[in-house]
Amino acid sequence: MELNENARIDTSQIDDQRSSGGAGGGIGGLPIGGGGLAGIVVTVLIALVGGYFGVNNLTGDGGSAQNGGDTQLAQKCSQSDAREQLDCRNVLFVNSIQDYWADALPANFGEPYQPAKTVLFSKAVRTECGAADSGVGPFYCPADDRVYIDLTFYRVLAEQLGAPGEFAQPYVLAHEYGHHVQDLLGTEASMRRAQQRDPGSANELSVKLELQADCYAGAWAKNATGTDDGSGQKIIKSISEQDIQEGLDTAAKIGDDALQRRGGGGVNPAEFTHGTSAQRQEWFTNGYESGSPKDCDTFAAGAVS
Repeated sequence: MELNENARIDTSQIDDQRSSGGAGGGIGGLPIGGGGLAGIVVTVLIALVGGYFGVNNLTGDGGSAQNGGDTQLAQKCSQSDAREQLDCRNVLFVNSIQDYWADALPANFGEPYQPAKTVLFSKAVRTECGAADSGVGPFYCPADDRVYIDLTFYRVLAEQLGAPGEFAQPYVLAHEYGHHVQDLLGTEASMRRAQQRDPGSANELSVKLELQADCYAGAWAKNATGTDDGSGQKIIKSISEQDIQEGLDTAAKIGDDALQRRGGGGVNPAEFTHGTSAQRQEWFTNGYESGSPKDCDTFAAGAVS
């Protein structure tokens, strides 16, 4: 993947709370354990990676943390070596994803796109959905319309889950922004109502929601080289087949069945909430090959088997 060195890095789309140290260790949330990354990966296996958290899914007190180092991030990402920095590259990924949806949402669904900030946090964070820590992995909170990520999660992907490719990073972010799109379109709210009507189908419906977010990520990937920084400069010059393969490898590593095996237990389809490795790869591929989010209707009869 080649980023355009002339593209402006728009840090206004980021809320950098890392300098505040997150919400601290005494807020509840999901414990990451005492074993560093090894401890984190245990809870990531439970959370099943890349989630959509409603108001009742996180624990502890709600309320967003105060803004942290936004000024410092803006200064850092204005330097000549910014694209070599993990956080600044991720800002560009967010810029590209949101530029795509700014056009794709009204063009495909007739709805205006409303930008959502990505919150960078360290160890723990307060959200309108409750308190969380790094162990839950990246997530989207519909109560405050924000994507949350501790960038150390990418080390978990590389060192613990076996997905070291860089394209894993924009894939994860594009998946979370797929949840934001579902929120804007009312898909998530409709799914929650269906779960309440039929609790026995709750996990099956959750899988469809997650697979649709994977498909939306694939649609962004197909169109990513067409996104720009608002001044006409392309954000991403090229995406290679190797990049797409890295995305597919990541999807395989975070499938429900793969994570259950890694967790040391047997595979129990009744507990699937995100989809199998094969399903996640299939729907990312569907979005990428089509390039149209209209072809991501996982809720259509017979779409997910």
